[in-house]
Amino acid sequence: MLWKQPIDLELLNHSMKGTLCELLEIHFIEVRENALIATMKIGQKHMQPMRIMHGGASCVLAETVGSTAANFCVESGKVCVGLEININHLRPVKTGILTAMATPLHLGRTTQVWDIKIHNEQNKLVAVSRHTVAIIQN
Repeated sequence: MLWKQPIDLELLNHSMKGTLCELLEIHFIEVRENALIATMKIGQKHMQPMRIMHGGASCVLAETVGSTAANFCVESGKVCVGLEININHLRPVKTGILTAMATPLHLGRTTQVWDIKIHNEQNKLVAVSRHTVAIIQN
């Protein structure tokens, strides 16, 4: 089984209060057998001067859903911390709600690698990311 701990979406979203996730309106919406899914509603705070979404915003979304998923895949007493993230921006975003799905590529003893795909409301791929985390003692 992928998840080593139960995931309560209400508690998870509540834990994001007062963080960058709350500021950027990132919300976890679904847990699947092998994936964690979150959304981000795009607004003015996500824009760069050209009035399209700043690439850093989609990177925050990808790292948030990847790191959060990773932390539910480790035993008690261990935590996952970001080691590297790569993101390719494929299409500009001006408005709407983005959906990010994180699925594992590698679940090792000391590292994990996650694939994150971000889609717009028309289900068009907006960005793809690969996120590597290190597993450390808490």
